Amino acid sequence: MAALRTSSTADLSPPSASAPAELTVGEVAARSGLAVSALHFYESKGLITAVRNAGNQRRYPRSILRRVAVIKVAQRMGVPLAGIAQALQALPQGRTPTAADWRRMSARWKDDLEERIRILEQLRDQLDGCIGCGCLSLKDCPLRNAQDKLAESGPGPHFEEAAAGPGATAEPEPAAATRPEWIWPQPRIKAPRRRAGKG
Repeated sequence: MAALRTSSTADLSPPSASAPAELTVGEVAARSGLAVSALHFYESKGLITAVRNAGNQRRYPRSILRRVAVIKVAQRMGVPLAGIAQALQALPQGRTPTAADWRRMSARWKDDLEERIRILEQLRDQLDGCIGCGCLSLKDCPLRNAQDKLAESGPGPHFEEAAAGPGATAEPEPAAATRPEWIWPQPRIKAPRRRAGKG
């Protein structure tokens, strides 16, 4: 079995004579499977950058294909664009990222991805039972969440509390402190309107 390459050389091999070093936006779209509009959106958010040729047309380095692939996979995993942009800031500007560059970037997501995997596995195991969402439509809802008691923990589902059941001794912590935003957005509290004073 061939040994895995562990050097910190560029991730993408130098393009051959038949593979152009720079790609048009249409070529990036065709190879990546993304719409041109999506690439323009990524560029507007600072996730990717292009240079302009003499005819003022966009040109991308071939290494952009890896960057776009990482963005696309991260979005599938539910990582918000702000989190993706923050991680991508660790990559160097002006040169093709090396394996070490990508390794440092991926380390930023490690804890978050592990937490996502844990919660997705818990959802998989509890999907046919009570998840503390307040529907009260399943047979074990009255046992796990009688009278929607878990509503006191905040909006959205409450997997851990529902799994523990009413016999759990520990009090559930506030949802905003324990549940990531990607699981269930926290409600926005509107500031009270100021009433104009009487003249």
